[in-house]
Amino acid sequence: MQLPDILLQHLQGVHGFDKEALIAAHGLPAVTSVRLNPHKHSMAFADNAAVPWCASGRYLQARPVFTVDPLYHAGAYYVQEASSMFLHHVLSSHVLNNTSLRVLDLCAAPGGKSTLIASFLGADDLLVSNEVIRTRASVLEENMTRWGCMNTWVTSNDPKDLGRLSGYFDVIVVDAPCSGSGLFRKDARALDEWSEANVLLCSQRQQRILADVWPALKEDGILIYATCSYSPQEDEEILDWLADNFEVKGLSVTTRSEWGVVETQSAKGMYGYRFSPDKVQGEGFFIAAIQKKEETDELKPIRYKTLQDKKAQEQTKHLSDTDYTCLQLDKDNYAAIHPAHEADYHTLKQYVYLRKTGTQLGTPTPKEWLPSHDAAMSIHIAATLPKLELNKEQALKFLKKEDFALPDGTHKGWILLTYNGLSLGWIKALGNRFNNYLPKHWRIRMEISDMDWA
Repeated sequence: MQLPDILLQHLQGVHGFDKEALIAAHGLPAVTSVRLNPHKHSMAFADNAAVPWCASGRYLQARPVFTVDPLYHAGAYYVQEASSMFLHHVLSSHVLNNTSLRVLDLCAAPGGKSTLIASFLGADDLLVSNEVIRTRASVLEENMTRWGCMNTWVTSNDPKDLGRLSGYFDVIVVDAPCSGSGLFRKDARALDEWSEANVLLCSQRQQRILADVWPALKEDGILIYATCSYSPQEDEEILDWLADNFEVKGLSVTTRSEWGVVETQSAKGMYGYRFSPDKVQGEGFFIAAIQKKEETDELKPIRYKTLQDKKAQEQTKHLSDTDYTCLQLDKDNYAAIHPAHEADYHTLKQYVYLRKTGTQLGTPTPKEWLPSHDAAMSIHIAATLPKLELNKEQALKFLKKEDFALPDGTHKGWILLTYNGLSLGWIKALGNRFNNYLPKHWRIRMEISDMDWA
């Protein structure tokens, strides 16, 4: 792989840069890693080596076909690049999880950092995962549904819209759109599309995004800025731009020498952390933590009339093993949210488009409650529900929306299908046949080889 000469020239003054080692590392294959869902325990990758800066991260010796693993569809793990899991270490270092936090993941699709944040937060914290591009927002929503947390909501708005939520968030994570040079080993298209002009364009876009969302961060709140770019114009120089335009304090993070993470300081003394495949078992990545040190007006609490639907709550209480407030969002849309978050719902809906609020519960019909797939994926799904454990072949047939035989004596009605004890979705048994309620767009479409069925 031939790295762009102009990129290598720009890196000459960067602390820790080793031209020959970086070039050699790009002749090696990319590393595959996953991060386990702490709320959905399984034996998946239990014996694999851990990512040193993230206890739930695991390295894989080879990249399997994740599509044919039912545990992937159950939300047991997320396929995520190891370097970007350093976000967990930054959060652990600077975010005290002892109050009800509001966290914004601004550029969240496809969901790697949002699922990591969701695992870090407590039940009464709130994560808003935003993606402005609607097609990418649908992928984000799907991945957050798999992860199963009730306190993670999905929005689809421009940063300027969220910036109107003055002083609302304790933490804002901006994994900014970038030129992508850190992903050259994973994606050949990133190398083909890279140019010095695109680096400049991305730098300008990053500044606009940060300026637009900055008002939403409360005083003393933490901004975590990240890119998958090697270019200083998108990394340290962005930190200096923040220091020039706002009152900020750069935050350092303790690392271990054996990790291979390189701490850099910008011209204005802001701390950044660089990941390079010649030094770490991972891809190119940059991350920094900044504290806001300027006075910021916070939104005043609003008055609202509760949307709690007690009848629907009674109809759905069999679905969940935790306390929740059931909101009727529209005629056929009911959601379970943490009881502490209804005020957030009424505030947020005035400013942003909420694609997903809490856990969707389903829809009432004249005869019964029609449960949603979101409810099946929830980490709070009730243990008392009728369940049917599947083997791998049966699980894959369910995920392809193909028929398979139910065991003799299977009772009629709603049944939660599981694989290794984790939920996959609903069927409604009708005697010797059943209806499959897996959403059509979740269906596995690829042809599965004979070897992968076993």
